[in-house]
Amino acid sequence: MSYIVLVYHEVFYKPLLNALVFLTGALPWNDLGFSVIILTIAIRFIMFPLTHKMIHTQRKMKEIEPELKKIQNETKNKEEQGRATMELYKKHGINPFSGFLNILIQFPLLFAMYKVFWTGIPFKIEDIYNFLAIPAHINVIFLGLINLSVPNIFLAGLAAISQFLQVKLAMPPKREAAGKQGTGEMMQKQMLYMFPVLIFFIGFNLPAAVALYWTTMNVFAIVHEAIVRNRLNDERRKQTTN
Repeated sequence: MSYIVLVYHEVFYKPLLNALVFLTGALPWNDLGFSVIILTIAIRFIMFPLTHKMIHTQRKMKEIEPELKKIQNETKNKEEQGRATMELYKKHGINPFSGFLNILIQFPLLFAMYKVFWTGIPFKIEDIYNFLAIPAHINVIFLGLINLSVPNIFLAGLAAISQFLQVKLAMPPKREAAGKQGTGEMMQKQMLYMFPVLIFFIGFNLPAAVALYWTTMNVFAIVHEAIVRNRLNDERRKQTTN
């Protein structure tokens, strides 16, 4: 267990922390807020191929839900049902396991980012590379208004609102359907309302740098989701006109 923690600390946490130190020292006025934003966007761009593929797969999975339900209703034999489902995935070019694999790959990096902004500020000399120097003065007052080293209700609220919008946009459009809501729909509705509340309380009890990181990450995800959705809608329109 200690070996796993050591690898995580050296491979994920320390490089991200030192990247934040470098950015803070390189930016004018050693601005921590803009360093947090730039580092968050840089990491999201590095993970872009994985997240893009995952979002695209999720969207396609939602599109074929009616066909999946038809297979489940018409095919009672589990083996035949599984075979028909895999054929449907193959037909639409979907790898059902890609989303899970992408989450496994991204999770250590995302958790390390969170830890950097949670426990890495103020910077600790023992975690900084020898060739880097911690800036003598670090501007923790973001935009001249918000102290990023202490909790801030405004940024906590912004993180919660952006989380709500991100989950809302990621949810599939409502369909007219009779009967009770499925388990998936109920979980999505709970996540839509409960997760932003959780994010608010976390953000309000941790340094505001964490809430700024979370808000930046959500804004990036919202823009990304909107682009994927628009492209898929364009593809569907082209297919219907041809």
